[in-house]
Amino acid sequence: MSKKIIIAIIILVILIGVGVWYFLFYNKNTEVATNEIIPEEEISEEQMRQTIVSLYFYNEATQSLVPEGRLIDAKELVEEPYLKLMELLIDGPQNSSLSKTIPDGTKVNKVERKGDILYLDLSKEFIENHSGGEKQESSTIYSIVNTMTNLTEVNAVKILIDGEENKAFKGNLIKFDDPFVVIKEQGEEDNSNTTAD
Repeated sequence: MSKKIIIAIIILVILIGVGVWYFLFYNKNTEVATNEIIPEEEISEEQMRQTIVSLYFYNEATQSLVPEGRLIDAKELVEEPYLKLMELLIDGPQNSSLSKTIPDGTKVNKVERKGDILYLDLSKEFIENHSGGEKQESSTIYSIVNTMTNLTEVNAVKILIDGEENKAFKGNLIKFDDPFVVIKEQGEEDNSNTTAD
């Protein structure tokens, strides 16, 4: 054989070897790299709709109201936000170090917003089943007020009992004559209700 034919055969063998290596090894590694960037689990539509709300419950250790973050479906919050938040407050906290503030048996009769005031009509159990004491009564009121005023359109909460205004807890320490507004200072938490402007 001539040198030209031998060189041509060597070049052909090298080209075939490179081609085989490319298809067997290089191409496979490229596929693996491509597969690695594909997310294993897609975010579901339900997960995309979730939002965090702050619910206020009583903390015995600090003797104050503290927020508990809760992940809920944003769709529920859009449909009836005030009712949904009240239902979550009535159900109580998920954190075992926090205490429920709404008396057992309390039902929401009606919720209506007029301007920046939320009118909250609750069943008689709200006052009848309350344990009493000014600190406990204040905690009950402001767990509702602090939770509801997290919604930007609400600045005050007016509480009615079975459709009637000017009610009070059994001890008559905190009356529901006027709307309650959020208390900014921790030290002011024990004060009786404050009227909205």
